[in-house]
Amino acid sequence: MSTKQLVAASMVTSADKFSQPLEARRILIIEDEVDIAELIALHLRDRYEHVELCHDGKLALALAKSADWDLIVLDLRLPSMEGLEICRQLRAGENYVPILMLTSKSSELDHVLGLEMGADDYVTKPFSVLELTARIKAMLRRMSVPKVTNETTPDKLSHRGLEVNIAKRQVLVNNQGVELTAKEFELLCFFLRQPGEVFSRAQLLDQVWGYGHQGYEHTVNSHINRLRAKIESDPTQPKILVTVWGVGYKLND
Repeated sequence: MSTKQLVAASMVTSADKFSQPLEARRILIIEDEVDIAELIALHLRDRYEHVELCHDGKLALALAKSADWDLIVLDLRLPSMEGLEICRQLRAGENYVPILMLTSKSSELDHVLGLEMGADDYVTKPFSVLELTARIKAMLRRMSVPKVTNETTPDKLSHRGLEVNIAKRQVLVNNQGVELTAKEFELLCFFLRQPGEVFSRAQLLDQVWGYGHQGYEHTVNSHINRLRAKIESDPTQPKILVTVWGVGYKLND
């Protein structure tokens, strides 16, 4: 069965469409396979006010930079400019937007590359549209939390030589700037808000990654290791983000 057929097979019927008012969200879908892009858009337009499509890499980058988007769905393989390069350039800019990457590759390398370039999540083709829309919903919900709790959530977090500016998404380690991927940043902020509390890999997947990552505990391990390499003076003997053997991880208080 082709990718298009598998995606189409996962579509809900018109009777299952959302009946609630549309959310005021702006979503950009960058996908060169027109049929797949339109299927995704069909589902997202049932929930969100503004959903736009683009099928060319260079045009998509210009469009992504020309307006404020709440989320971008980005295909890895595109004509004129690949998704990884688009992701890299967007992350080099000042405005942060959540990016969900689509890839036809199933290898761990492609996923890691996307995450290292700053993608927040990925879905591998062929995929279920219901899973895709659920992940998009979870990403938007997580991004909305700081806005909702702005009066009680500090703009800056600090701990043991770490200084994090949440609004600017900047991290200093002993007054030296470090570059974190989107998910590394979320993971660090999660621990900084709850120093001393121990979290299992399953809890971290649920709280930081959200829907659809059950069974991917190794993802937590790899992100913890990369984060340690950037914030610890000796990543082989971490003093800040430590392992609680048999349980999970915690930020030393």
